[in-house]
Amino acid sequence: MKKALIICLALILTFSMIACAKTQQNNEQPAEPVRVAALAGPTGMGLAYMMQDMQDRYTVELFTAPDQVTAKIINGEVDIAAVPINLASVLCKKTEGKVNVIAINTLGVLYVLENGNTINSIADLAGKTIWSTGEGSTPEYILNYLLEANGLTDSVKVEYISDNAELIAKLADGSAEVALLPEPHVSIATAQNENVRVALKVNDLWSEKNDTKLLQGVYIVRSDYLASNKEQVDAFLKDAAESAKKVVSEEDAAAVVVAQGIIGKEPIAKRAIPNCNITLITGSEMKVSVSAMLKVLFDANPKSIGGAMPGDDFYYVPDPS
Repeated sequence: MKKALIICLALILTFSMIACAKTQQNNEQPAEPVRVAALAGPTGMGLAYMMQDMQDRYTVELFTAPDQVTAKIINGEVDIAAVPINLASVLCKKTEGKVNVIAINTLGVLYVLENGNTINSIADLAGKTIWSTGEGSTPEYILNYLLEANGLTDSVKVEYISDNAELIAKLADGSAEVALLPEPHVSIATAQNENVRVALKVNDLWSEKNDTKLLQGVYIVRSDYLASNKEQVDAFLKDAAESAKKVVSEEDAAAVVVAQGIIGKEPIAKRAIPNCNITLITGSEMKVSVSAMLKVLFDANPKSIGGAMPGDDFYYVPDPS
């Protein structure tokens, strides 16, 4: 009898230990990777090292058109996305507030280029024709804002064409003397023709008239994902900050950016990275800067940000702790 009792107790103990081990194993299972979407180019550039080194935690998919990212967010196929700032607001409106902005990832990437050496301040644009892409979108609104702020609206002519490559060719052959271009097209233009130079940094022109930063890209998250996965979102922000830091400081950054398909050629990536103003800004500073930038775009064309300014609940500001 005693022997049978001992055997039963031993079996119970063994099964208990097995059950505890299985429970512990299940608890230690890694969370599902965060699904991230990004646009190729500067907006997604800060993710390069995350894509290379953190594949167990993040699946990052690159796209070439904002519409592709829009569909992924609306359909719930991605959790976090790197998008232009105006698209973040448009998506907030389209989804009836089911998107939050969580960080700034890219400051301004626009530059005034000149085939020559006559422009050294914004005042030197008087009497000139500026060629640009981006008609009816953020580049146009930023340029118009700066021309008006500097009293140049009536003395500067702006001509728009649709293709960056065509504009680079016009700049190179002299048929366009001055152009407004974004990176990495700035680096392509200056690499192809030694007479083409960066005459003005639009970020600097913006800072002369504003207390907040000129912004290009942000990270957004689906609100339902944020509500259920706050720890993963906070971890993403830390990992994205580390990746962005490496992109702007590591010697092999250009090679990594190209290997991940974000920019096509390493020499161009190497020239472009310092001008892409990759960053990671969160919290109240992010909220103030994003709101100010959206207000400029709203004043230029309300439809450009979805027809209305987002409310305070659009912004995810983590607890200071």
